[in-house]
Parts: sequence; C-alpha cells; structure tokens
Amino acid sequence: MTAPSSARIIEGGYRRFEGVRSGRRGAIRSVAIHTTQRALGLRRAARYKILPVLAALLAYVPAIVYAGLAALRPPDTFFDNQFLPTYAEYYFFITSAIVVFAAFVAPEVLCTDRRTGMLGLYLASPLTRYTYLLSKALSVMGVLAIVTLGPPLFLLIAYVLIGTGPDGPADILLFVVRIVAAGALVSAFFGSLSMAVSSLTDRKAAASAAIVVILLLSGVVTGSLVEGADVSPQLLLANLFVLPFEAVIRIFGESTEDVNFQQLGATEVIAATIGWCLVFAGVVVARYRALEVTR
Repeated sequence: MTAPSSARIIEGGYRRFEGVRSGRRGAIRSVAIHTTQRALGLRRAARYKILPVLAALLAYVPAIVYAGLAALRPPDTFFDNQFLPTYAEYYFFITSAIVVFAAFVAPEVLCTDRRTGMLGLYLASPLTRYTYLLSKALSVMGVLAIVTLGPPLFLLIAYVLIGTGPDGPADILLFVVRIVAAGALVSAFFGSLSMAVSSLTDRKAAASAAIVVILLLSGVVTGSLVEGADVSPQLLLANLFVLPFEAVIRIFGESTEDVNFQQLGATEVIAATIGWCLVFAGVVVARYRALEVTR
C-alpha cells in the first residue's frame, strides 16, 4: 500500500501580468496570424496540408512551365504570341486553385470558431465582432493572395529576366500595379463570397460545397439565359464564376474573347465586381451582428 502524498498547496493566487500589453491591434494581429497558420495547415497534422499544397501547385506549376518555355523559345515573336499567355489570361489557368482556396479557407476559419465555441473566447478579449471579422478577413485575403498575386508576380519577374517581359522601369512598375490591383480584387471577391457563405452555416463541408455550387450555378444560369433566351448581357454581371476574371482583363487593358462580355464596358464590369464584394461583406456583418454568442 503506497504512502499518501506529502504535497500540499501552501498558497493560491494570481500574479500581475508584467509584459507588454499590445491591446486591440495586437489581438487582431495575433488572430490573423493564427488563422493563417490554421488555414495553411501549419503546426497541424499532414492531412490538413494537402489542400493548401495542392492549390499552390495548381497555381505555380503553370507559371514555372511558361517561364521555362519563354527561356527556351525560338528567337521570334510568333512563339510568344502563340504559346505564352498574357498576365490576364494566366488567371484562367489558375481558376481551379483559386476556387479550391476559396472553398476551403473561410469555412475552415469561421465555421470552426462558431461550432467549437472559440468565437465567445475571442470576443472575451479586446476584440469586438467587427475587429474579429477584420482579423479573419485579413487572413483569408492574405491566404488567397498566395494564388492570386504570387504566380503573376513570379511570371513577371521571370519574363523580365529572360527578356520577354515589359521593358523599362516605368512599364515594369505599371505591370506591378496592375498585378497587385487584379490580385487584390480577385482575393477580395472570392474571399468575401466564401466568408458570406461560411457565416450562414456551422458545417465546413456544407459551406465548401455551397461555395462551389453557387459559382458554377451562377455561370450556367446566366450564360444559358443570355445565349439561349436572348436576355440582356447585363445579366452576366451576376456570373460570379467569370465576372472577377473579366474584371482582371479590363484592369490589364486587354480584350476579352467572350462575345457576350464584349458588350459590357470596363467600368461596369469592375464596378459590379466591387459591388458584389460589398454585398458579401454586408451579409457577413449582418449575420455576425445578429449572432448570439455565449462568452
């Protein structure tokens, strides 16, 4: 028979925190960093890294291939025009990577917090509902920027180094500005859409499936009505699958190959894309304002 333990609690109490208090900004930064790590599967089991790695491969491999082709191309411009995509066209090659990230990131970081009760703990900190959503939005947009901003910038650097890209500092700066604007707009569009859908359900799988269905269904319905029922091309502004990429074409000053979208001006296409971002953001804010949270 073992002897009873002689350990005793002499005194209990709390010690005052003597470190630096970072306040609300520090809380936003910490939540954004933690959310980004969770979305990318960092410090988690290997299975959580599969989708982020797959999406990154889908986004960067075509850029690496085209950079290699440009370096090995024959010394004429015909090859460039036939085989090398423009910066706007490249977004159509990475559509699947963008959709994978959009359908995965926001459900992972929003639905989980509500289902596990972590939202209440976050709101017990200096964070409010709005600053919580801000930190999550910064993380979601940042993760999406990996596939919307990184590959075109890589392609630009590769083209410039091998003499296929723009010439002169002014032209290079102009392309950088256009790439950043296009990447930010695409990230904001798909990020706000995924957050809006994720705010309506606590089930990650349901949110991910709904995002994909909404994108595909909007494209099929609007395209069928415009082409088959002779509806006004303005309805294409509700084609959530193609609209942001058409806005990218306008940002780069290129011409679209879609006959129906050719009837829409650059201003209304870009304005509609921004408008949808605001609508999706409004859905998220309205949902979280009405959400009952137990702290």
